[in-house]
Amino acid sequence: MAKYIRGETMKCSAAFIYSDEYKKYHFHAQHPFNQKRVELTYDLLKASSALSDEQMIPPRKATEEELELFHDNSYINAVKEADEEALAEEKAIEFGLGTEDTPIFKGMHQSASLISGGSLVAVDTVLTGKTQHAVNLGGGLHHGFQRKASGFCIYNDAAIAIKYIRKHYNLKVLYVDTDAHHGDGVQWAFYDDPNVCTLSIHETGRYLFPGTGNVNERGLRAGYGYSFNIPIDAFTEDDSFLEVYDKSLREITEHFNPDIIVSQNGVDAHAFDPLTHLCGTMRIYEYIPKLAHNLAHEYCKGRWIALGGGGYDIWRVVPRAWGQIWNVMTKNQTIEGPLPEEWMNRIQQKTSIMIPTTWQDDYDIYKPIPRKNEITEKNEQTLRKTLKLITNQKRYQNGLFH
Repeated sequence: MAKYIRGETMKCSAAFIYSDEYKKYHFHAQHPFNQKRVELTYDLLKASSALSDEQMIPPRKATEEELELFHDNSYINAVKEADEEALAEEKAIEFGLGTEDTPIFKGMHQSASLISGGSLVAVDTVLTGKTQHAVNLGGGLHHGFQRKASGFCIYNDAAIAIKYIRKHYNLKVLYVDTDAHHGDGVQWAFYDDPNVCTLSIHETGRYLFPGTGNVNERGLRAGYGYSFNIPIDAFTEDDSFLEVYDKSLREITEHFNPDIIVSQNGVDAHAFDPLTHLCGTMRIYEYIPKLAHNLAHEYCKGRWIALGGGGYDIWRVVPRAWGQIWNVMTKNQTIEGPLPEEWMNRIQQKTSIMIPTTWQDDYDIYKPIPRKNEITEKNEQTLRKTLKLITNQKRYQNGLFH
């Protein structure tokens, strides 16, 4: 069972990176990726009097040089051509553009550059000492590759931000990804880099895109031992998820001793999410930022940058889950009780889906899982396999190997 962290009254300085322009990252009306969820989160925090204008910072567009910290110039040029609706179909296929997942839309280079720039603003805000924490919920596009779009992601703002940290601040980065989908693009970007440690907790690739993120993906050459994956079983519930998250993040943070934590906070492990098969509730989205926050203060002088990510139930799940990240950043505790009535009434007029009335979930939001014990045991075995490298290293250091 996870060791839960009690909220304290300590307040921290934090920046909320936001612009209405994030909604322009929009594939089409039927596409599951909908950046309206960022606006809904912003509205909820405003309605809860949890976010002030003074705490907000607008994003800027990443420059081409900054995009090239990770992405190949030929790919950036292809996105620009797509932006102007001038990209040939054959070339589009080469770069992963114009697919069902990542269709071409007008303005895609500009809007994706703004999201990446938002994550860079978050980095500079924290690492120049203006705030201890920063959140860019428009970001977290972790599937983007050096020369290819993938899984709704055009530019990989997380990889760009970490490359930027390494180049301009020379700090060791712990990247923590709790999206239900494997954080493949970020992992492969730093697979041979011993100064960037990646941890991804995701639904097993046997059932879910992108199909990677196995336990044996541990890094390459100098980066071996700095890539950690915990593919959890379909229909995993809160207790098992939290045990995996708590134990792995604590041990890996102690092992790696980072200078800064960058977290990708996809919230598609929730039982309501239409694209995954996990059975999480708001309990995990209250605990995820609490532990990241506490470890950032313990190991990184409080330096913590949180990004968005997946999350496709934009009405019932994303605003509450992402709102709690900000609540933890600023108050070191989550909000409990009813949601603002004015916000609920206003949002309910925009959807036929019944909006929750409280920050927390009811206990019976999904049917009991018959395989719960089997799933829990399997996840425990996977966790042990993933952390075996650290366990063996500790045994070696303590002279327990013969």
